[in-house]
Order: sequence, then structure tokens, then C-alpha cells
Amino acid sequence: MSSSFVALIWWVIPAAGLIGALGYVVWVTKFKDRFESETSRSIGKFSQFQSTFRDPNNQTPVNRNDPTANELPPQKPFQSPPSNQDRTPL
Repeated sequence: MSSSFVALIWWVIPAAGLIGALGYVVWVTKFKDRFESETSRSIGKFSQFQSTFRDPNNQTPVNRNDPTANELPPQKPFQSPPSNQDRTPL
């Protein structure tokens, strides 16, 4: 490669990076508010969608596949494992 080509690369790559960075800053400052409002609107619509699945009296999520409290089997009390579970000599 010629030395003039190498010198050109050392100018072109930083210049392209600088132009890209300035373009990004301009894009963010110009369009940031629009995208934030669209995001807030999307979050609002999603919250409204989620609220259709809630019980109006309880405000907790309702899943039709979950058993009711009286359909759950009784829970066994927690038992601690034996002290020599890994079978190493004590």
C-alpha cells in the first residue's frame, strides 16, 4: 500500500465516525420526544390490555388454569436433610 492511501485511511475513518456520531446526536435530539410518547402510549395500551385479565373485585391476575385454594393438595412441612447426606465420614 502506498503511504498516501494509509494517510487517507487515517483521515477517512475518524471523519466517518465523527459524522456518524453527529448524525446520531441530531437524530436523538430531533426524534426523542416522538419515540418517548409512542412508548408511553404503547405501555398504556399494554396496561389496559392486562387489566382485562384482572378480577375487578380483587385486582390480582386471573389464570383459568390455576387451581382454586380449596383444590390445592395439602402442603407437607419442610424437613431438613440428614446431616450426613453426602456420605462423607464425620
